[in-house]
Amino acid sequence: MLLAQTLRNSNVALTLGPSPLGEGSKARLCLTLERIILTKVPPKSSTKVLVTFVGHVGTITLNNADKHNAFDDVLIAEISAAIQECNRSMSTRVIVLAAAGKSFSAGADLNWMQRIADYTQEENEEDAMALAALMGALHGTRKPTIARVQGAAFGGGVGLVACCDMAVGTVNASFCLSETKLGLVPAVISPYVIAAIGERAAHRYFLTAEKFSAAEAHRIGLLHEVVTDEAALDAKIAEMAAALCLAGPKAIEEAKKLIALVAHQPIDETLQSETAEFIARIRGSREGREGVTAFLEKRKPSWLE
Repeated sequence: MLLAQTLRNSNVALTLGPSPLGEGSKARLCLTLERIILTKVPPKSSTKVLVTFVGHVGTITLNNADKHNAFDDVLIAEISAAIQECNRSMSTRVIVLAAAGKSFSAGADLNWMQRIADYTQEENEEDAMALAALMGALHGTRKPTIARVQGAAFGGGVGLVACCDMAVGTVNASFCLSETKLGLVPAVISPYVIAAIGERAAHRYFLTAEKFSAAEAHRIGLLHEVVTDEAALDAKIAEMAAALCLAGPKAIEEAKKLIALVAHQPIDETLQSETAEFIARIRGSREGREGVTAFLEKRKPSWLE
């Protein structure tokens, strides 16, 4: 992939990071994630998901292009396992989520949909929890994540984009929350998509299931950048990864926690106290002391050596 070469040339690297869900829900997601990774991931010969490491960047590539990287239980389990692999990599500082072929992800696989059509309520809940665990793991990873969107992202594909900290797409990328056309709703991905695009845009695109462009995705907040082609896409992602790798790894992890703490909270004395305690703790941390000392001594901090 061109991205890998760009990253080599830039000497940078990528990986995955907080959740809008409650503690009870997160605990259930953790148990489900552990179960699906242990029981559903096929042998290493599977090629639905590839994981590559270049420098400090780990890239997870959806590699089922013949089926437009459509979701099924195997793909869900493999992406979940790939996230854990990137999280375990001590050298990985940034995670990129990419896809092979014309589509980023075309939503649910038809064969999978046929199988689950006759599921019981209990089986449907278990199946949905596997997808919820994946989305929670991607959104909640302590490492920064970037979605590389080169084509169509439908249904759960939109959820993957929304779960990443940053997202860049080409002008040819397109998006659709198509569930209502099937008599369904985008329930599992909704916390992340609504957080990304806001309630107002969600009312339109959840209800109408309209297809929308990369330009519209940028306007409503799903994409941070729109570029001309895949070469420009890789260049932009390499640029963002390089910026992330200049920052303290622990500081990035704490910054993600800070966003989760502050978002949608009233600005009052309680929040002021919490944020004051937050920065006081970071100032006294090993990385915080090293960063400030390096700045004052006009040298590189230890994480750049």
